[in-house]
Amino acid sequence: MSKKSKSAKKTKSAQASNPAMQAQPAGGETAAPAKKMSNKTYLKELEKLEAELVHLQQWVVSKGLKVIIVFEGRDGAGKGGTIKAITGRVSPRVFRVVALPAPTEREKSQMYLQRYLPHFPAAGEVVIFDRSWYNRAGVERVMGFASDEQVQDFLKGAPLFEKLMVSKNDIILLKYWLEVDMDEQTRRLEARITDPRKHWKLSPMDLKSYSRWYDYSQARDDMFAATDSEWAPWFAARSDDKKRVRLNIIRHLLKSIPYEVPKPPKVTLPKRQSAGKYQESDHPVKYVPEVF
Repeated sequence: MSKKSKSAKKTKSAQASNPAMQAQPAGGETAAPAKKMSNKTYLKELEKLEAELVHLQQWVVSKGLKVIIVFEGRDGAGKGGTIKAITGRVSPRVFRVVALPAPTEREKSQMYLQRYLPHFPAAGEVVIFDRSWYNRAGVERVMGFASDEQVQDFLKGAPLFEKLMVSKNDIILLKYWLEVDMDEQTRRLEARITDPRKHWKLSPMDLKSYSRWYDYSQARDDMFAATDSEWAPWFAARSDDKKRVRLNIIRHLLKSIPYEVPKPPKVTLPKRQSAGKYQESDHPVKYVPEVF
Protein backbone atom coordinates (compact mmCIF):
# COMPACT_ATOMS: atom_id res chain seq x y z
CA MET A 1 0.00 0.00 0.00
CA SER A 2 1.36 3.46 -0.91
CA LYS A 3 2.05 6.15 1.68
CA LYS A 4 -0.80 8.21 0.19
CA SER A 5 -3.26 5.31 0.54
CA LYS A 6 -2.16 4.66 4.12
CA SER A 7 -2.60 8.34 4.97
CA ALA A 8 -6.09 8.44 3.44
CA LYS A 9 -7.08 5.29 5.31
CA LYS A 10 -5.79 6.71 8.60
CA THR A 11 -7.72 9.97 8.09
CA LYS A 12 -10.92 8.10 7.26
CA SER A 13 -10.53 5.95 10.38
CA ALA A 14 -9.97 9.01 12.58
CA GLN A 15 -13.07 10.71 11.22
CA ALA A 16 -15.18 7.63 11.88
CA SER A 17 -14.05 7.50 15.51
CA ASN A 18 -14.27 11.25 16.10
CA PRO A 19 -17.66 12.74 15.05
CA ALA A 20 -16.40 16.28 15.64
CA MET A 21 -13.90 15.85 12.82
CA GLN A 22 -16.70 15.09 10.38
CA ALA A 23 -17.79 18.74 10.52
CA GLN A 24 -14.45 19.88 9.13
CA PRO A 25 -14.03 19.15 5.42
CA ALA A 26 -10.96 20.57 3.68
CA GLY A 27 -10.89 24.35 3.66
CA GLY A 28 -13.00 24.71 6.81
CA GLU A 29 -16.30 24.85 4.88
CA THR A 30 -19.28 22.60 5.50
CA ALA A 31 -20.47 20.31 2.73
CA ALA A 32 -23.23 21.53 0.41
CA PRO A 33 -26.50 21.26 2.35
CA ALA A 34 -29.16 18.81 1.27
CA LYS A 35 -32.56 20.07 0.16
CA LYS A 36 -34.33 21.79 3.04
CA MET A 37 -36.79 19.59 4.90
CA SER A 38 -40.48 20.43 4.51
CA ASN A 39 -42.43 21.62 7.54
CA LYS A 40 -44.90 18.74 7.17
CA THR A 41 -42.14 16.13 7.30
CA TYR A 42 -40.42 17.92 10.14
CA LEU A 43 -43.50 18.08 12.36
CA LYS A 44 -44.32 14.43 11.69
CA GLU A 45 -40.85 13.27 12.70
CA LEU A 46 -40.66 15.69 15.62
CA GLU A 47 -43.88 14.32 17.08
CA LYS A 48 -42.38 10.82 17.21
CA LEU A 49 -39.20 12.06 18.86
CA GLU A 50 -41.14 14.17 21.38
CA ALA A 51 -42.91 11.03 22.57
CA GLU A 52 -39.53 9.34 23.06
CA LEU A 53 -38.22 12.36 24.98
CA VAL A 54 -41.14 11.97 27.38
CA HIS A 55 -40.21 8.30 27.81
CA LEU A 56 -36.61 9.33 28.45
CA GLN A 57 -37.81 11.88 31.00
CA GLN A 58 -39.73 9.21 32.91
CA TRP A 59 -36.66 6.97 32.88
CA VAL A 60 -34.36 9.75 34.10
CA VAL A 61 -36.70 10.48 37.01
CA SER A 62 -37.35 6.86 37.94
CA LYS A 63 -33.66 5.91 37.87
CA GLY A 64 -32.33 9.14 39.35
CA LEU A 65 -30.05 9.86 36.40
CA LYS A 66 -28.05 13.09 36.13
CA VAL A 67 -27.64 14.42 32.59
CA ILE A 68 -25.86 17.50 31.21
CA ILE A 69 -26.23 18.53 27.56
CA VAL A 70 -23.90 21.28 26.32
CA PHE A 71 -24.62 23.31 23.19
CA GLU A 72 -21.91 25.40 21.59
CA GLY A 73 -21.49 27.04 18.19
CA ARG A 74 -21.21 30.36 16.43
CA ASP A 75 -23.86 33.07 16.76
CA GLY A 76 -26.82 32.11 14.60
CA ALA A 77 -25.93 28.42 14.53
CA GLY A 78 -29.37 27.43 15.84
CA LYS A 79 -28.64 26.49 19.45
CA GLY A 80 -31.74 28.17 20.87
CA GLY A 81 -34.13 26.62 18.36
CA THR A 82 -32.67 23.17 18.90
CA ILE A 83 -33.04 23.50 22.67
CA LYS A 84 -36.67 24.62 22.25
CA ALA A 85 -37.34 21.56 20.08
CA ILE A 86 -35.93 19.31 22.81
CA THR A 87 -37.84 20.92 25.66
CA GLY A 88 -41.16 21.64 23.92
CA ARG A 89 -43.06 18.65 25.34
CA VAL A 90 -41.18 17.76 28.51
CA SER A 91 -41.36 19.13 32.04
CA PRO A 92 -39.25 22.24 32.80
CA ARG A 93 -38.80 20.80 36.30
CA VAL A 94 -36.87 17.86 34.79
CA PHE A 95 -35.34 19.48 31.69
CA ARG A 96 -33.78 22.74 32.92
CA VAL A 97 -32.22 25.21 30.50
CA VAL A 98 -29.28 27.30 31.73
CA ALA A 99 -28.17 30.36 29.73
CA LEU A 100 -25.93 32.42 31.97
CA PRO A 101 -25.38 36.15 31.35
CA ALA A 102 -21.95 37.77 31.34
CA PRO A 103 -20.16 37.18 34.65
CA THR A 104 -20.44 39.79 37.38
CA GLU A 105 -17.36 41.36 38.94
CA ARG A 106 -17.70 38.96 41.87
CA GLU A 107 -17.92 35.95 39.55
CA LYS A 108 -14.85 37.14 37.65
CA SER A 109 -12.89 36.84 40.90
CA GLN A 110 -14.03 33.25 41.49
CA MET A 111 -12.53 30.03 40.23
CA TYR A 112 -13.61 30.00 36.57
CA LEU A 113 -15.84 26.91 36.72
CA GLN A 114 -17.41 27.91 40.02
CA ARG A 115 -20.35 29.82 38.51
CA TYR A 116 -21.49 26.75 36.58
CA LEU A 117 -21.47 24.24 39.45
CA PRO A 118 -24.68 25.46 41.20
CA HIS A 119 -26.60 24.68 38.02
CA PHE A 120 -25.48 21.05 37.77
CA PRO A 121 -28.21 18.41 37.94
CA ALA A 122 -29.38 16.51 40.97
CA ALA A 123 -30.76 13.00 40.60
CA GLY A 124 -33.64 12.89 38.12
CA GLU A 125 -32.69 16.03 36.21
CA VAL A 126 -31.48 16.99 32.74
CA VAL A 127 -29.64 20.32 32.51
CA ILE A 128 -29.12 21.90 29.08
CA PHE A 129 -26.44 24.58 28.84
CA ASP A 130 -27.04 27.15 26.10
CA ARG A 131 -23.32 27.96 26.01
CA SER A 132 -21.29 26.66 28.91
CA TRP A 133 -17.86 26.67 30.52
CA TYR A 134 -16.56 26.45 26.94
CA ASN A 135 -17.10 30.20 26.70
CA ARG A 136 -13.48 30.44 27.80
CA ALA A 137 -12.29 28.47 24.78
CA GLY A 138 -14.54 30.43 22.40
CA VAL A 139 -15.91 33.92 22.89
CA GLU A 140 -13.59 34.85 25.78
CA ARG A 141 -10.56 33.83 23.77
CA VAL A 142 -11.61 35.45 20.50
CA MET A 143 -12.85 38.69 22.05
CA GLY A 144 -9.87 39.06 24.35
CA PHE A 145 -11.75 38.57 27.64
CA ALA A 146 -9.30 35.87 28.71
CA SER A 147 -5.52 35.77 28.44
CA ASP A 148 -3.67 33.11 26.46
CA GLU A 149 -2.52 31.60 29.76
CA GLN A 150 -6.09 31.39 31.06
CA VAL A 151 -7.27 29.75 27.83
CA GLN A 152 -4.46 27.19 27.86
CA ASP A 153 -5.09 26.40 31.54
CA PHE A 154 -8.75 25.84 30.71
CA LEU A 155 -8.02 23.57 27.75
CA LYS A 156 -5.75 21.46 29.94
CA GLY A 157 -8.13 21.36 32.88
CA ALA A 158 -11.49 20.87 31.15
CA PRO A 159 -10.96 17.17 30.27
CA LEU A 160 -9.94 16.45 33.89
CA PHE A 161 -12.97 18.33 35.22
CA GLU A 162 -15.26 16.42 32.86
CA LYS A 163 -13.69 13.09 33.80
CA LEU A 164 -14.49 13.87 37.42
CA MET A 165 -18.08 14.67 36.41
CA VAL A 166 -18.52 11.45 34.46
CA SER A 167 -16.53 8.87 36.42
CA LYS A 168 -16.89 10.10 40.01
CA ASN A 169 -20.29 11.80 39.97
CA ASP A 170 -22.16 9.57 37.49
CA ILE A 171 -23.13 12.49 35.24
CA ILE A 172 -24.05 11.67 31.64
CA LEU A 173 -22.38 14.43 29.60
CA LEU A 174 -23.21 15.17 25.96
CA LYS A 175 -21.42 17.99 24.12
CA TYR A 176 -22.78 19.30 20.81
CA TRP A 177 -21.20 21.80 18.43
CA LEU A 178 -23.57 23.28 15.83
CA GLU A 179 -21.70 24.16 12.64
CA VAL A 180 -23.31 26.77 10.38
CA ASP A 181 -22.12 27.82 6.93
CA MET A 182 -20.78 31.36 6.36
CA ASP A 183 -23.58 32.40 4.03
CA GLU A 184 -26.30 30.91 6.24
CA GLN A 185 -24.94 32.70 9.30
CA THR A 186 -25.02 35.98 7.35
CA ARG A 187 -28.64 35.35 6.33
CA ARG A 188 -29.70 34.61 9.91
CA LEU A 189 -27.96 37.61 11.42
CA GLU A 190 -29.39 39.91 8.75
CA ALA A 191 -32.84 38.57 9.66
CA ARG A 192 -32.19 39.64 13.24
CA ILE A 193 -31.63 43.17 11.96
CA THR A 194 -34.73 43.36 9.75
CA ASP A 195 -37.26 41.25 11.70
CA PRO A 196 -38.66 43.09 14.79
CA ARG A 197 -39.37 39.72 16.43
CA LYS A 198 -35.66 38.93 16.38
CA HIS A 199 -34.15 42.24 17.45
CA TRP A 200 -33.61 40.92 20.98
CA LYS A 201 -31.35 38.19 19.58
CA LEU A 202 -28.86 40.68 18.16
CA SER A 203 -26.18 42.09 20.45
CA PRO A 204 -23.05 44.20 19.84
CA MET A 205 -21.07 41.05 20.64
CA ASP A 206 -22.75 39.25 17.72
CA LEU A 207 -21.56 41.92 15.31
CA LYS A 208 -17.99 41.80 16.62
CA SER A 209 -17.84 38.02 16.55
CA TYR A 210 -19.32 37.94 13.02
CA SER A 211 -16.23 39.70 11.65
CA ARG A 212 -13.88 37.16 13.26
CA TRP A 213 -14.94 33.98 11.48
CA TYR A 214 -11.51 32.43 11.20
CA ASP A 215 -10.50 33.38 14.74
CA TYR A 216 -13.53 31.37 15.88
CA SER A 217 -12.58 28.55 13.51
CA GLN A 218 -9.12 28.36 15.09
CA ALA A 219 -10.59 28.48 18.59
CA ARG A 220 -13.02 25.68 17.71
CA ASP A 221 -10.26 23.52 16.23
CA ASP A 222 -8.05 23.98 19.30
CA MET A 223 -11.00 23.24 21.58
CA PHE A 224 -11.79 19.99 19.77
CA ALA A 225 -8.16 18.90 19.82
CA ALA A 226 -7.79 19.51 23.57
CA THR A 227 -11.20 18.49 24.95
CA ASP A 228 -12.56 15.78 22.61
CA SER A 229 -11.96 13.02 25.15
CA GLU A 230 -12.97 9.39 25.32
CA TRP A 231 -15.20 10.08 28.32
CA ALA A 232 -16.67 13.36 27.00
CA PRO A 233 -16.45 13.49 23.19
CA TRP A 234 -17.64 16.34 21.02
CA PHE A 235 -20.41 15.70 18.50
CA ALA A 236 -20.67 18.16 15.62
CA ALA A 237 -23.84 18.72 13.61
CA ARG A 238 -24.34 20.79 10.46
CA SER A 239 -27.11 23.27 11.17
CA ASP A 240 -27.77 25.01 7.84
CA ASP A 241 -31.16 23.26 7.81
CA LYS A 242 -32.68 24.06 11.21
CA LYS A 243 -35.34 21.38 11.00
CA ARG A 244 -32.92 18.65 10.02
CA VAL A 245 -30.35 19.44 12.72
CA ARG A 246 -32.99 19.50 15.45
CA LEU A 247 -34.23 16.03 14.51
CA ASN A 248 -30.71 14.65 14.14
CA ILE A 249 -29.60 15.90 17.54
CA ILE A 250 -32.72 14.70 19.35
CA ARG A 251 -32.33 11.29 17.76
CA HIS A 252 -28.65 11.20 18.71
CA LEU A 253 -29.20 12.11 22.36
CA LEU A 254 -31.98 9.51 22.63
CA LYS A 255 -29.56 6.88 21.37
CA SER A 256 -26.80 8.15 23.67
CA ILE A 257 -28.79 7.65 26.90
CA PRO A 258 -30.04 4.05 27.29
CA TYR A 259 -33.63 4.03 28.53
CA GLU A 260 -36.68 1.80 28.56
CA VAL A 261 -40.19 2.74 27.48
CA PRO A 262 -42.44 2.46 30.54
CA LYS A 263 -45.74 0.66 30.41
CA PRO A 264 -48.45 3.33 30.19
CA PRO A 265 -50.60 3.49 33.32
CA LYS A 266 -54.32 2.85 33.13
CA VAL A 267 -55.95 6.16 33.96
CA THR A 268 -59.68 6.74 34.33
CA LEU A 269 -61.13 10.17 35.05
CA PRO A 270 -63.10 10.18 38.31
CA LYS A 271 -66.76 11.13 38.41
CA ARG A 272 -67.32 14.82 39.05
CA GLN A 273 -69.05 15.90 42.25
CA SER A 274 -72.62 17.16 42.15
CA ALA A 275 -73.26 20.90 42.33
CA GLY A 276 -74.73 20.56 45.83
CA LYS A 277 -75.12 23.96 47.47
CA TYR A 278 -72.92 25.78 44.93
CA GLN A 279 -74.54 28.75 43.16
CA GLU A 280 -72.89 30.80 40.44
CA SER A 281 -71.59 34.17 41.58
CA ASP A 282 -73.22 37.32 40.32
CA HIS A 283 -69.90 39.19 40.48
CA PRO A 284 -69.19 40.78 37.05
CA VAL A 285 -66.20 39.06 35.46
CA LYS A 286 -63.90 41.10 33.25
CA TYR A 287 -63.27 38.84 30.24
CA VAL A 288 -60.47 39.40 27.75
CA PRO A 289 -61.98 40.87 24.53
CA GLU A 290 -62.53 38.05 22.04
CA VAL A 291 -60.98 39.71 18.99
CA PHE A 292 -60.07 36.40 17.34
